[in-house]
Amino acid sequence: MAAPAASIQDHDRTCLDTLQLQRLEDAFRTWYETSTRREVRLSRERIYLIFLLIRYTGAKLNEVLNLNPYQDFDPSRHIIRFCSGDTGENAAGREVRIPEVLSDTLAALLADPPLREALNHSLAIDPGFVRRKFYERTKAIGLPPRQGGPEMIRKARAVELLLDRMPLPAVQAFLGHSTPTPTSSYVSFSAEELQQVTRYHVEREFSRKTSACNAFFGKISAIRKDDIQAIIEIATVSGMAIHSIITHGSLQQLDLAIGHLVRAEVKAPWVVLARDEPRCTAENRFCGRIERISTGTINSEFSLRLEDGTELCAIVGSGGSEPLGLQEGDRAWAFFSCYAVILHVD
Repeated sequence: MAAPAASIQDHDRTCLDTLQLQRLEDAFRTWYETSTRREVRLSRERIYLIFLLIRYTGAKLNEVLNLNPYQDFDPSRHIIRFCSGDTGENAAGREVRIPEVLSDTLAALLADPPLREALNHSLAIDPGFVRRKFYERTKAIGLPPRQGGPEMIRKARAVELLLDRMPLPAVQAFLGHSTPTPTSSYVSFSAEELQQVTRYHVEREFSRKTSACNAFFGKISAIRKDDIQAIIEIATVSGMAIHSIITHGSLQQLDLAIGHLVRAEVKAPWVVLARDEPRCTAENRFCGRIERISTGTINSEFSLRLEDGTELCAIVGSGGSEPLGLQEGDRAWAFFSCYAVILHVD
């Protein structure tokens, strides 16, 4: 299953964006914290808890309502376990990683004795009531009520992760979809390895400590050595091939071998854009469509959506971007040298 750029853009127009989701989260928190009557506060706190779970796990409403928060939430591992008892693809359930800061928030809410007593180990509540409260809070901040429904928040979470460059198969696994990995037959990704991809992205959402950087997750599919250096070929989660050159010393230090999971990073200024397929020696070259252009006085940032749904960021000097003549929606090529690819292992 692929997610073309147009599909992501269409959802982006109908779903709440990250800033709107934050406004809605703030509205829910204020709504419950300012209530003075005990029974009203407890009712609102339960709705706020349900909102947080849908907003950050992308789970379906019925999945959240079937949770036993004191059994299915693991604060030490920052994991929510969804085991709804459904038959079919979700019968075995799944584990969803959440950010540590959210894990702390949930733990504090669930430790409240009155809430623990009121929940009685279950979030079960009338789904229609939950939807009405979601619509009310969304309308209260001046947004179309239907955009704040549980199903739309689930979609918004998926779009948010895709725009944050999480690979599509990892997003599918995060949401509980069936995820046939579209990589080469000799490369497969386990649920645990997709969890590592998810962990990196959900924690990065709350830190944002790095400069603009493109991250690709994958397994080493080939290692070709010469006297001094080695070419590492990586099959990514979304099915692309990334090449990196490292020294034999780095190869030994990182303990790299075929089948090992790695993260390849390329800084945005090292990505070169071209209107036509480049005739050069760069080993990494990909075709896509320009999704966004942010122009500054010094640099311009181009967001290129590749054919597999991956977003690639390139930073070009504002003067140098003019001769390219690229506009949003244009087809373009991005390429970078294997020397520009830095490898990381956990």
